[in-house]
Amino acid sequence: MSKRKPGVVSVVLVNFRGTDDTISAVRGLTELDWPQDRLEIVVVENGSGDDSMARLKAAFGGSVVLVESKKNLGFAGGSNLGVAKSSGEYVAFLNNDARPDSRWIAEAVKVFQSGADVGAVASKVLDWEGEEVDYVGSAITWFGMGYKPHAGERDGGRWDDPRDVLFGTGAAMFVRAEVFEALKGFDERYFMFYEDVDLGWRLNLLGYRFAYAPTSLAFHKHHASMEKFGDFHELYLLERNALFTLYKNLEDEQLKHWLAAALMLVVRRATGRGNVEDTDKFDLRKSGADKAPEETVSRRMLAGFYAIDRLVEELPGLDGARAEIQTSRQRSDRQLLGLFGNIDEPAYPIDSYLEGYRSIVSSLGVLDQHVRRRILIITGDPVGARMAGPAIRAWNMARILSKDNDVRLVSMNSAVHRGEPFEIAEVSYHRPSSMNPHVGWADVIITQGHALSLFPALEKSGKYLIVDIYDPMHLEQLEQGREKPLSQWTKQVEEANESLNHQLEVGDFFLCASERQRSFWLGQLASLGRVNPFTYGQDNDLEGLLSVVPFGIPSDEPTHTRAVLRDVVPGIGADDKVIIWGGGIYNWFDPETLIHAVARLAERHSDVRLFFLGTQHPNPHVPEMRAAIAARELAEELGLTGTHVFFNDTWVAYEERQNYLLEADLGVSTHFQHIETTYSFRTRILDYLWAGLPIVTTGGDSFGDLVEARELGASVAERDIAALETALETYLYEPEAVATARANVAEARRAFEWERVLAPVVEFCVKPHRAPDKKPEPVEAVKAGKTVAVRARVPQYSGLRRDLGRAVYYLRNGGARVVVGKVRARITRRNAGQ
Repeated sequence: MSKRKPGVVSVVLVNFRGTDDTISAVRGLTELDWPQDRLEIVVVENGSGDDSMARLKAAFGGSVVLVESKKNLGFAGGSNLGVAKSSGEYVAFLNNDARPDSRWIAEAVKVFQSGADVGAVASKVLDWEGEEVDYVGSAITWFGMGYKPHAGERDGGRWDDPRDVLFGTGAAMFVRAEVFEALKGFDERYFMFYEDVDLGWRLNLLGYRFAYAPTSLAFHKHHASMEKFGDFHELYLLERNALFTLYKNLEDEQLKHWLAAALMLVVRRATGRGNVEDTDKFDLRKSGADKAPEETVSRRMLAGFYAIDRLVEELPGLDGARAEIQTSRQRSDRQLLGLFGNIDEPAYPIDSYLEGYRSIVSSLGVLDQHVRRRILIITGDPVGARMAGPAIRAWNMARILSKDNDVRLVSMNSAVHRGEPFEIAEVSYHRPSSMNPHVGWADVIITQGHALSLFPALEKSGKYLIVDIYDPMHLEQLEQGREKPLSQWTKQVEEANESLNHQLEVGDFFLCASERQRSFWLGQLASLGRVNPFTYGQDNDLEGLLSVVPFGIPSDEPTHTRAVLRDVVPGIGADDKVIIWGGGIYNWFDPETLIHAVARLAERHSDVRLFFLGTQHPNPHVPEMRAAIAARELAEELGLTGTHVFFNDTWVAYEERQNYLLEADLGVSTHFQHIETTYSFRTRILDYLWAGLPIVTTGGDSFGDLVEARELGASVAERDIAALETALETYLYEPEAVATARANVAEARRAFEWERVLAPVVEFCVKPHRAPDKKPEPVEAVKAGKTVAVRARVPQYSGLRRDLGRAVYYLRNGGARVVVGKVRARITRRNAGQ
């Protein structure tokens, strides 16, 4: 192995009787937007047995590294040979019938440079015309066959979000050379097919990430390379290599659970391919006098049996490989399940086989391993490095619940997997059916926001339904829409209220954020008929229907990893007194009173600094609000911008927020006194608890009460500039008051650790149950992935009464036309996704 050259990419192409394609591919590589002195092209002539080597020499001369193999080593062996002759820091694999985009290499290298844990990069691969999908992600069945979800679908840019995958396609992918060598390259036993699946799986087990980079683009011709040899060869390799992959890479417990079932499935596929209809021909009682010693059997049928036999033959070598993989693995099967995709995929549309598949899965409990419940958590906000409150709450639910359950966190916006021990996915509210496979997969569904209105399958599924109503969004709309025309403002509030009423009608279990909220929501539940003899009779305090689950904080102490404010932000020095506003600026907050108080305080204390942590919400659908604009204008007017008041124009990454908090001296939250305030739950104040900061806040909400009762700082009246100024001065400049507040904060924070606050959710998921006033009725079968689910309904008296009341309201206030419009809208919404 030659010494590796930093920054150099070695592209390996394997040629087997495809010289024209190979020459074209190499010429394409020389035209890439990539420095030619950092590009090495390695062409392996893989025993074509014709004039290929002579033609390649004539075409390239010494401009590429030409390697000749006297025999066909397959894709696995040919690629390994090419890597052995390469010298780059990164090795890339490109099918000779593929065409790279001009930025194919450059974009992949950017991903490698984003983290040392990126061991490989999977390119996005489209067909030759760039219209249909070849590869935009990976999945693997429980019986070992890797596949490419969405292959053959129209692209349309729908899969352009980076994420981690289990494997890339050998048609176009990159691997760090040192990682490839640590893995000992492709397993040459495979020859071809699934060697890329096996390599990616082993790479993930070793603790590296396989990153999908949609901007690293290639185009593939899709040659049917095996047809000229007979498709039984391909069937044999697919069956054999899938078994190899399972045997080597699964943990002991999972291997015992799946291997026997996988072997049975191979046999069932074989008989299905062979069109064996007379299954009694070997039954002595039924075969009669038939003594014929021979029978013609198709090679397509024999492929599966020979695959099993080859597994037996290779067991000694596979045992050695398995031992090495299992002893060096850094991740468990559980941690990787999020990368496996839909494992319940039969793969072959053969009727007798599908019947057998269902029997094996059901009788052997193939998909019920570890008796782990499947929890689907849905959020409307982006999941990734930058997250707002709803996504943070959903993400932490997934983190806690994944310890004992299989969890899938789905975003209706965007989602990026960062190696969490649970699956992360995204759906489109423009395509309601995109939620169906996730609903079919789940046992318990936890939802928030507008998901129930946007995805009818959630309500129709009959699954246990937890509804998180910690955010009273109809009260928010009272403030958020205040400046809009009355008709539009009314519509916003009305739609939010309808959405919440819908959730309250169909949920089994509800989560709110405080005791104040609980009283409010109980009133709304009662008005909808959900507080009734059924729910009261089972649980007369209704804790089983509605439980307080506050927003939480990590149990681990925050750690300062880098300087972000002091001596970093111009105008904030190492010894300044820093007040932090720990989130966004929305219309129900009052930053202007705070800025006025800071202005007055700065007249006596020149070292006071106020820093607003974020103004650009991570959800692109949330615009900058009037309050944020007014705050900036006031700071400018008072001459405070850049001297005493500072605005962060982006949104701080979730894993970065502690650096800002730990450089602050005081946390602050000021708001107006109104109904939204009364029932709100200020999540930013929890971060102040986590960081051990004294807190100054406006009174009138649950946290104002907590700050006052536990002496965590000061709770002041709204708009009271003088009182706010005094409180700020006290908890910035009086050491005794600061020490007392910090000690009390350290004690109070324990009650808000995620592990504690989520206890009711964990308990429900251990023993999920339907709300006692919901009766399952086989009203409508809904295709949810591969599962046929049954809808459950709340007793009709509550929903009917509400519908009649709403109809009367709309008739009085809008006339018959409005009533008809509302009915049509509801029918459309309910029918969407069917």
